[in-house]
Order: sequence, then structure tokens, then C-alpha cells
Amino acid sequence: MVVARVGEFIVGLQIVGTDIQRLSLPMRAEIQRRQRRGAMLAAQPEGDRRGARRIPFQRFSNGPAQCGHAVQVQQPERITIDTSRVAVAIARQRLLTSRYDFFKLKEELNGVVGGFRYKSVPHISLKGIAQNPNLDLVFAKHERVLEEKLAAVNAALANVSPRLRNDIRSKLALKQRQEGKKAITDADRRRWDLPAISKPWEHWEVPFDTDPDYSADLTKAIEEYRTAWRAKMDEVNACIAASADQEELVDQPEVDRKITRVTGPFTVEAVQPPEMSLGDAIEVDTGQFAGEPEKLGETFVIREVQMGESTQNLEAYLSKMVDLLRMDGVRFPDNKQKKFTRLDPIYATGSSAGIHAEGRWVNVGETDDDLEGEATVGVVFGPQYGPITAKMIEEVIRPAARRYEDLVFAGFSFDGPAQAVIDEGHPRLRMHLAHIRPDVNPGMNGLLKEQPGSQLFTVFGRPRTTLDGPDGEGMYRLTMEGVDIYDPVTNAIVDTGATKVAAWFVDSDYDGRTFCITQAFFPDRSAWDKLSKALDGVIDPDRFEAFSGTVSLAFPAEGHKCAAVKVIDPRGNEVMSVHSLEAE
Repeated sequence: MVVARVGEFIVGLQIVGTDIQRLSLPMRAEIQRRQRRGAMLAAQPEGDRRGARRIPFQRFSNGPAQCGHAVQVQQPERITIDTSRVAVAIARQRLLTSRYDFFKLKEELNGVVGGFRYKSVPHISLKGIAQNPNLDLVFAKHERVLEEKLAAVNAALANVSPRLRNDIRSKLALKQRQEGKKAITDADRRRWDLPAISKPWEHWEVPFDTDPDYSADLTKAIEEYRTAWRAKMDEVNACIAASADQEELVDQPEVDRKITRVTGPFTVEAVQPPEMSLGDAIEVDTGQFAGEPEKLGETFVIREVQMGESTQNLEAYLSKMVDLLRMDGVRFPDNKQKKFTRLDPIYATGSSAGIHAEGRWVNVGETDDDLEGEATVGVVFGPQYGPITAKMIEEVIRPAARRYEDLVFAGFSFDGPAQAVIDEGHPRLRMHLAHIRPDVNPGMNGLLKEQPGSQLFTVFGRPRTTLDGPDGEGMYRLTMEGVDIYDPVTNAIVDTGATKVAAWFVDSDYDGRTFCITQAFFPDRSAWDKLSKALDGVIDPDRFEAFSGTVSLAFPAEGHKCAAVKVIDPRGNEVMSVHSLEAE
């Protein structure tokens, strides 16, 4: 669950105490729908409202919100959503790289509180039209001109031969036979159903447009009449609008094109998963970051976390994970994949030493010449609700190194110290961190399509980062040099540089539990193009160059004397490296 706090930098509309009849039809329908929803929730007992969600107003010009897309919020408030890490990464990048309209304010000194200047339109009513004395002058002005144009039209109509009248009238009958009677419009009848020779057109019978078979004189006369008629109607409409009362459209504030608005400070927060071993409610030591957490404020309620997992449920969870891994295999960067030729669960043998499954794998398209040979791959699954910790990894490395060539840690998340242990490596064992897709979790039962090729288990390489400093002013800099990935084809570690990085973030004061972004970088330079062009001459271009760079801004060592780097790949998988800032 992710909570995004958005401030006034994305403020748009605040519809409070507004007459609903003054809104546009789409906004009016939305408000009425939400009012009905609110009345239904108010009638429910307090315990039945847990599924209710408060959704802020959105701009209808942006279209409906879509799953996994970042939506421009029009009110400052907290938004709580259940989403995947991919959607969070996309939303975060769009907020940082987007620009927004700046709405004109009624009172500049009071800001948004003083209200916006809205687009105004005339409020036209039948009463206002009937009591408008200026319309008589407009009608009198154009009446003589229209009479002259109508006389010219009827003079040209009288010269149309009966044969041509019948030919044109036959077009009306042909359309009726081909498309049906309901397809015939008033414009069709005016154009094709010409009156008898002795009967002229009245003002309300003149065609709106002409037919190619009309004579040149008739076509010219009708076009001149319609031009004079349109001039009359334009003046009538202008007269009505000028006499009508002006009304504000509160869902259409005026935009100041001279000012560009960008995203201000915001936070993306997540509920911290409890650190626990698989199936147990125990406290886990996290190495150098172990210790009693800081005291919580009065806002939080301290509660005991328990798994509530029986042995039967735990075995069912592990059995499902083994089946899915056997079916889909493990996917590495560049769409390289390892498939298991054999994968056997060993968690119930009593001598697994924390390893849950073992087997053999080969590259996709290859065959295993020794299906019954010794297992070369061990698999460890992380908790259903919580990250894989450093203690879990350290407990299995030694026994796994005596039995396997590769060891796969498959989990829904990994804490910083756990990734640091993987970074240290082992001389006789290749270790891989495989991220499990969130919808694989049994708690999301029914959302997963269990079929081969679903990319359920994805390996992302370890980030290669270096720390420089302290300099003469006590400042540090972090450099993201790229990602080390395992190539299963060549059986070697390959440095990909920054090409496989969608984004990377820095926490300059990492506490070992919560990663707080203090600097954000997106190597994809195209993400900043629009914003950079919009702010051309306002912000130094070198600043935008830094946003897409691989070197962090300078930062000092703070209370925890630790900095962390989180790297995200295009799929949304994230890995982290930790650096100590203790002066040597």
C-alpha cells in the first residue's frame, strides 16, 4: 500500500458550496454519483465502510483514470492506493518530469484560498430572448436584404425544367430505398424535393446546401441567400449573448500561459513490511542496523505483528511457489531465461538447512544431459508478508556452497543489509536475487494468470556504485556506474553500465529500515525534454543534465552516517546498495 502526499503544487479546483446547476454536465453527473455513493456509505454500519475510498476530483479533459497511470490530482490531499512497484515508479517519474497549467487567481495575495478566475459564458433563457428589445432592430435590418435574396432564388428556380426536377427528386427516392425512410433528413428534402413550377420557395424551405445537378444561376442564388441568412443569425446570437447575464464555469478556470507550474516537494510512502522468518512472528537481527527502533509519535498505534500461519498453510505456500518456479523458470536481463529440468521440494525433509527446493536448470532451448544427476541449484523463498533479510541469507550460504553451484533467493522484497550480503559474494557460489511478481502472493489469489512466460521470477543485477569523499568541505558524492548482471549463456558477470537503469535514487541519511529519497535521477534523457524546453531560460540547463546523470549531488554525512542507493530497472524491480559514511 502506497500513500502519496501531494501539496499545493498540483492544486486545481476546489468545489465547495457551489451551485451544482452551474457545472458542466459531466461534472454534474460525477458529483451526483458521488453524493449517492456517500449517502449509501452513511447508511452502512461503521464496520462495513472499510472498502470505501475517497477519490479527489480529476480534470475531465484528461480522460478517465487508467490502472497503473499517474493522474493529475486537482486537490491537495493524501491519496492511498494499492499498486505495484512498476506503477509507483511510473507515477513518480511523471510527477517529477511533468508541467502543469497555472490558473489565474482572483486575489493574488491570498493565493488559492482567494479563488480562481473562471471562464464565463452567457446564461441564455427564453425569458431573456423574449424581453430583448434590440432583436427587433436586428430583424428589421436584415428583412429587406433577405427578401431580395429570396426573390433571386425563386427566379432561378423558375428556370429549372420539369425533367431536371424529376431527376433531382429521384435521388431522394433512391436514398430512401437504399438506407430506409429514417435516413432521410430535412436537408435532403430541401435539396432534392423541388417544388412545382408554379410554387416558389418560402424562407423556411430554401435548401441549406446545393446539389451538383443544380444550374449555375440557382447554385449562386442559394449560396448568396445562405450567406445573408448566416450574417443575420450571427448578429442575432451576438445580441442575445450581449444582453444575457454572465455565468462562471467553476470547472474551467482560466489558464495563464505566461507561467509554467511544475511539481513541488512530495513524498511516496509505503507500509513497512514486518521483518520475520517464514511462518514465524520473531524479531530478526539486521546486522549493523539492528537495535531498538526510534520511538513512534502519538499518531501511530503499536501493535504486535503475527503471521497466523499454521504448518499446513506454510507448506501450501511453499508448494505453490515451487510449482510456479518449476513452470516459469527464472528470467534474467536481456530476456535470457533459465528453465528447470528438475525442481524438487526439500523443505519437509528436516535436513534442508533453510533451503526450500533444489534441482537442475538449463538455458531455454537447451537440454539437460543428466536429468538424474546431482542438484546444481538451490532455491530459498522469502516470507509471504515481509522482506528477505541478511540473517536468512547468511544461514544458508555455507551449507549451499557445499552442495550447489547457484543459489536463488526468491522474494517479494529485500532489505538493504540482505543485498549487502549478496554484494559481498562467495568464491564457490553464485547467488541471485529473484523478485517475485506481487500478484503471485496467495493473498492476491485469483489475480495471477498461471501460464508459462508470465515472467513471475525476475533477476535484476547488483548495482555498481562508488562513494567519493569526504572532500575539503566534508561533502560526499555517489556515482552509479551501472549494474552487474549474470549472463546465463556465457556463465559470466557482465557490467551493463547505465543502460539497464530506468531510475536511481539516493538516501543520504539511511537508517537501515526506511529508504527516504533525497535525490532522484532518470538516465532516460527524453523524460526531461518537455519540461526542459518549457523552462528554457528559467533554470540552468546543467541542472537538467544532472537529473539524467550518473553522479549525485554533494551531500554531508548526517545522523546515521550511512547512505543508500536504490536502482530500478525498466520492469520496476529495485535493488539497493549501502555505503557507510564513517570517516576512516
